[in-house]
Amino acid sequence: MSGGLPAVAMPDAEQVTVRILKDALPSGTIVGTEWPDRWDTKLNAGIASVTLGGGGSRLKPVTADRTLDIDILGATKKQARDLAALASAHLIAAQGTTQHGARIYGVDETSLIWLPYKPSAETDAIPRYVLVMSMVVRPA
Repeated sequence: MSGGLPAVAMPDAEQVTVRILKDALPSGTIVGTEWPDRWDTKLNAGIASVTLGGGGSRLKPVTADRTLDIDILGATKKQARDLAALASAHLIAAQGTTQHGARIYGVDETSLIWLPYKPSAETDAIPRYVLVMSMVVRPA
């Protein structure tokens, strides 16, 4: 180690978010970091796919400010919207707690966008919201 502070790896905010949502969302909801195989046959259960959207150090080397893009798909627009609202509420409720190896300091809902997915011109649009959250984390 050279003369500075020791290197500290920040927690994987994407995986922390997946684990929070797996514990919190209704049983059967598919939660992961990618859309599942044959996702179009699984819309009745609801799908939440978490992707790290970016971010950087807030207070080097103590905290990281991460952006999370969460695709929420459902069989209906109402189901997708309700699932997005529930995901947001549970992530905001995680503020001030230690979850899955991360201390979570600040959580904000940045945006909730109705963005139906249309795989091709011959298909109907799939109900989808994109929930964007920000989270300030540090190692637990």
